[in-house]
Amino acid sequence: MTGYGDAERESPAGRLRLEVKTVNHRFFNTSIKTPSGFDRFEKPIADALRTQLTRGHVNAFLSIDRSTVPALPATTVDMDRARAYLAAFDQLRDELHLSGEADLAMLMRFGDVFRTPDVDRTAGVEPELVAELAAEAGSACRVMRESEGERLAADLTARLDAITVLLDRVEARAPERLLEHRDRLRTAVRELSAQVDVDEERLAREIAYAAEKWDINEEVVRFRSHVELFREALGADGSEPVGKRLSFLAQEMGREANTVGSKANDAELAQASISLKEELERIREQVENVE
Repeated sequence: MTGYGDAERESPAGRLRLEVKTVNHRFFNTSIKTPSGFDRFEKPIADALRTQLTRGHVNAFLSIDRSTVPALPATTVDMDRARAYLAAFDQLRDELHLSGEADLAMLMRFGDVFRTPDVDRTAGVEPELVAELAAEAGSACRVMRESEGERLAADLTARLDAITVLLDRVEARAPERLLEHRDRLRTAVRELSAQVDVDEERLAREIAYAAEKWDINEEVVRFRSHVELFREALGADGSEPVGKRLSFLAQEMGREANTVGSKANDAELAQASISLKEELERIREQVENVE
């Protein structure tokens, strides 16, 4: 489920800003990027985000604005070391009879010529502060995801309503199909045997066999049960994630739709089975975005 949230906090090191973006994922997975020196805060950020978001691929970007704090001490040049390098270059050139002159570009390749004071860029920033920042950004992201979830729930409910209508059609058509099959058998027997009378007992046995073979009552009952469980999960209070449960129920409804199709032996029932599977495919696509 997609979402976005951000938060800012002042700190002794500068103004911290954390942006959180989420996309759909089956599990909780984080990707956290921090400024240099802030790596140690990745775990507090992940832990705080987990309290707000339970599923999805979460991208967190921590940045810092240092314009509100004193500038870091300036970098200095080790002149003695630089002169020693130049003297060594001159010695190599003279003794080995080499051509060329040492220049600034050559000296800049040696990082030890420049001295930068060792300063802790995270001084004064406590893990609790960063965790609060992450929790606030995660909460804002969760609110956006919940808003999207309401729209998804409305769409899924409409799909379930369409499935219920199709199941009503299936239940109404199933007994009609047997009656039509009986009439076809009676007509076929008369035409093949050139008899006016038909052995009704034998015909009844054939119809009973077909009824047992084509019976889809059990599948329809289970299908309706899955639909009701799906509705209950959609109407839950949101205290627990339901995405995996909905995905499982959609999978089970797919099994029942396949069985109805395999037992159809009727164009109208076969078409209803196809329509059921089309609605279920749309549901499965949407469920992938549900936490």
